[in-house]
Amino acid sequence: MSEFEDKVVVVTGAGGGLGKSHALEFAARGAKVVVNDLGGSGDGVGSSDMADQVVDEIKASGGIAIANKASVSDKAGAKSIIDDAVAEFGTVDILINNAGILRDKSFKKMALEDWDIVMDVHLNGTAYVTHAAWPIMYEKGYGRIVMTSSTSGIYGNFGQANYGAAKMGMLGLINVLAIEGATKNVRVNGLAPGAATRLIATIPGRQDLDPDNPDPSAHPKLVTPAVILMSSENAPTGKIIQASGGHFSMCAIFNNQDIDLGLDVTFEDLEANAERLYDMSSAQEGWNRRGGS
Repeated sequence: MSEFEDKVVVVTGAGGGLGKSHALEFAARGAKVVVNDLGGSGDGVGSSDMADQVVDEIKASGGIAIANKASVSDKAGAKSIIDDAVAEFGTVDILINNAGILRDKSFKKMALEDWDIVMDVHLNGTAYVTHAAWPIMYEKGYGRIVMTSSTSGIYGNFGQANYGAAKMGMLGLINVLAIEGATKNVRVNGLAPGAATRLIATIPGRQDLDPDNPDPSAHPKLVTPAVILMSSENAPTGKIIQASGGHFSMCAIFNNQDIDLGLDVTFEDLEANAERLYDMSSAQEGWNRRGGS
């Protein structure tokens, strides 16, 4: 029997692409799935019945699923996603925060409205849905949460200041919640995926991608095993896994050793030691500072 048998899984943005792949795989493993999707375009406009279509596909294969079409960026809508899971299945065990939109432009040309909506969907939306699920998981002493970050935030990408900032903001949320959930067996991790999806096909220079017939080496299903791993009984916590085309790796924050320049340190002192400051050759994972924020 699969360890996901009868687990209640919520997947946001599951009407297509990565979210759909995750939802189908969980359902195939016996989970009860809440398929959330507003059904809007890549920039978040409009709505459709994409969630219903995925639910129909799951049911046709003998699985169990319900649809929710709320926007994660609306507080009440985000709560309704978790409320629907509880009303239909009694609880929520696993939350996959996947919903997202793009409003790509260079920062110089970006309207602040495009900044706000991308932050609202990606960072606030992830926080809103997680906030609704958190007390359920915390009280019962079990939960698995995956947040979909991006290399655009971790490493940067031209024209995606809003998206990159939101995706990097998730890492801060992951780090804190991994600590807060540790004693309650609530494990929180991040995914940095790469796949041919409807959203990626909206990026300038990537319009040649066909999300309906993706290159087999860029299929979303090649990312999903990482999500299953981070949702399993033996899931890690506080980790960021990169997944693309069947390749998997982990990225982390590293620190080098402090340079003690004393309490009367000046700019000139620091400048004279800049090469030592920038040297990461012996850096280690984690935080080795004495304090600060």
